[in-house]
Amino acid sequence: MFCVELLSILFDTLGFRHAMTMAFAIHEINENPNLLPNVTLGYSLYDNCGALVVGFSGGLSLVSGREEQYVFEENCSGTPPVLGIVGDYASTFTIATSTVIGLYKIPIVSYFSTCSCLSDRQRFPSFFRTIPSDTFQVRTMIQILKHFGWTWVGLLVSDDDYGLHVARSFQSDLTPSGGGCLAYLKVLPWDSDPAELERIVDEMKKSTARVVMVFAHEFHMIHLMEEILRQNVTGLQWIASEAWTASTVLQTPEFMPFLRGTLGIAIRRGEIPGLREFLLQIRPDQNDNDQTETNMVRQFWEFTFGCKFAPTTQLKSGETLCTGEEDLRKAKTEFLDVSNLRPEYNIYKAVYALAYAFDDMLHCVPGRGPFSGHSCANLQRLEPWQLVHYLQNVNFTTPFGDQVSFDENGDALPIYDVINWLWLPDGRTKVQTVGEVKRSDSNGEELKIDEDQIFWNFALKKPPRSVCSESCPPGTRMARKKGEPLCCFDCIPCSDGKISNQTDSMECTSCPEDFWPSPKRDFCVLKKTEFLSYHEPLGICLTAASLLGTFLCAFVLGIFTYHRRTPMVRANNSELSFLLLVALKLCFLCSLLFIGRPRLWTCQLRHAVFGISFVLCVSCILVKTMVVIAVFKASKPGGGAVLKWFGAMQQRGTVLLLTSIQAAICIAWLVLSSPAPHKNTQYHNDKIVHECVVGSTVGFAALLGYIGFLALLSFLLAFLARNLPDNFNEAKLITFSMLIFCAVWVAFVPAYVNSPGKYADAVEIFAILASSFGLLVALFGPKCYIILLRPERNTKKAIMGRGTTNS
Repeated sequence: MFCVELLSILFDTLGFRHAMTMAFAIHEINENPNLLPNVTLGYSLYDNCGALVVGFSGGLSLVSGREEQYVFEENCSGTPPVLGIVGDYASTFTIATSTVIGLYKIPIVSYFSTCSCLSDRQRFPSFFRTIPSDTFQVRTMIQILKHFGWTWVGLLVSDDDYGLHVARSFQSDLTPSGGGCLAYLKVLPWDSDPAELERIVDEMKKSTARVVMVFAHEFHMIHLMEEILRQNVTGLQWIASEAWTASTVLQTPEFMPFLRGTLGIAIRRGEIPGLREFLLQIRPDQNDNDQTETNMVRQFWEFTFGCKFAPTTQLKSGETLCTGEEDLRKAKTEFLDVSNLRPEYNIYKAVYALAYAFDDMLHCVPGRGPFSGHSCANLQRLEPWQLVHYLQNVNFTTPFGDQVSFDENGDALPIYDVINWLWLPDGRTKVQTVGEVKRSDSNGEELKIDEDQIFWNFALKKPPRSVCSESCPPGTRMARKKGEPLCCFDCIPCSDGKISNQTDSMECTSCPEDFWPSPKRDFCVLKKTEFLSYHEPLGICLTAASLLGTFLCAFVLGIFTYHRRTPMVRANNSELSFLLLVALKLCFLCSLLFIGRPRLWTCQLRHAVFGISFVLCVSCILVKTMVVIAVFKASKPGGGAVLKWFGAMQQRGTVLLLTSIQAAICIAWLVLSSPAPHKNTQYHNDKIVHECVVGSTVGFAALLGYIGFLALLSFLLAFLARNLPDNFNEAKLITFSMLIFCAVWVAFVPAYVNSPGKYADAVEIFAILASSFGLLVALFGPKCYIILLRPERNTKKAIMGRGTTNS
């Protein structure tokens, strides 16, 4: 007979059911002819009485005095060897026991110790467990927080290895995983100090966190809930760890108004066929060989039926003697409730894991074994470490359909149920399963929750909001508050030119060059474009003025052509007058090149045509002025020789030469640094201003400077000739026209420099039109007046006579 030890918790009904579940599993294995044939397993029970020293002493008693090797006697005589240990319940107790047991490589399989520290194979080489590690439980809890959007939570832990390791895991994993932040972390005292509990609950009341996670034991929760009840702290969503998620002692009418709706992580529920029938067969006198088990059964019997076994003292009033024949079926006890087997299911798997490992060891074929020289374990001289090897590789499936195996750290395949506490109208509490978490090879830990089944203990019957700061909407970015956790932040609107199109963006991104943020700054829109268009009022007015000037020039040209033989036309150098009218028409028309979306060819032509047209115009005026002065000088004695320099050929040649200089300037400008279209985003952030850049400022300045030089020269010559006799009075008109021309272009320079975008083009067009109209009206207005309205003055006699009279 081989022995399996169970270190159970302080006696209570559930603890006793745990012990009996182990006994049932061993009984079932011994009845199974296909598992460990010809081998009978036995067991003995150790009660740690809820004290570390008792459990530790039990562990020491298992290894003290053992020989170098166990020697198995064929007749089963002597003390049977210890095959393995199932236990302990609490992580702290297991750590202490495993530290000693591990020195002897005796396998120990825990069914409820979840501390992640027990996964350390260096410290605990022979430790295994059928309950997932707290590492997985913490990740599961974080997944639940992320699922419901709870980013601001409180954490309460017990002051032991179980609670403190969980606290460290949450502090290191919660924020980096995006699960949120801890509003507070409090350690529940072991001594249940009322002052400390009052301080903890008071801080919970002040906190804005609506979700509280508790990794502690039942008695911690009892004392905590008493203080919660005293201070009447409501509006909290509780999340329970596996240590108290199925605790019935908390499901009382006093606590349930606060705890209903609790979500919890529960050990996987399983079904153990035949367990209830086995429990019903328990009798106080059925196992006289194991005094510990007999005492536990007697205590259970006395507790359940309220009687005493053969008391050494006189019975108290109301007490009765136990006969051992009481009917368990009629007893009101949760001992027989096998509808929600969770720790018991883990115990069942732990016993079977040891049994399957031992069975694999017995089926070893000599020469193919896993040990040195391909040897197998010797049944007569069994070493515990040999069973550890087989336990590490065990793999079987329970009748409930769950696979049982261990990873390299001795941890079982992680799987949890997500449960919810529902308080029924009749006062009963229903612990319902609303989801599960398990690891899959493809998706890692996978959480599935049926939200429709969850009961929420809030007026809206919806999950509460538990955040330090509300989510930042698109169009803003998160700015962390100094000195506070990452979950506490301000929402700062994106700056100009940037957007954020996601909730809780850490940074705003810049829009592409041709785009601009929408009013809410949550997406980019195409920027508005701006240029002087034919379709806008300003463009329409300027176009109309340009066409009007062109029409007037054509009209005047028609008048002069029709009356070309009259003295008024012939007396004022009709050829230059015609050329001047054509030049003015070009000046009016060139303004149209400044309207519309700039293109490469329009940018190159607009200034070139403008410059050449105006030089042609001013050159004609300059030559006319020079001819006036030459004719006046020729009228004086000895001045006839002057006229030979101002014949028709010389006049044409002078105009062509002066215009060619401007053409050369334009060609050089276009070749060396041509004007080009440009998208300007400096004037307005939300607009693209289409404009023509001049390319070379020197070229543009040379073009304007040359026009200005000719205009100024014409003005000076005309000014000097203003007092000539009336028959040469065109000098006065030229003076007045040049005065207008120069005034317009002097005003143009500062106005052009200070006008942004399309308004710079408008200013230039206005200057072109104003100066052109000034020249047209000043030079040709009086002549047209005489030709059309005063024809009697359009005679040679009238012109000469007026001159004589004035003389």
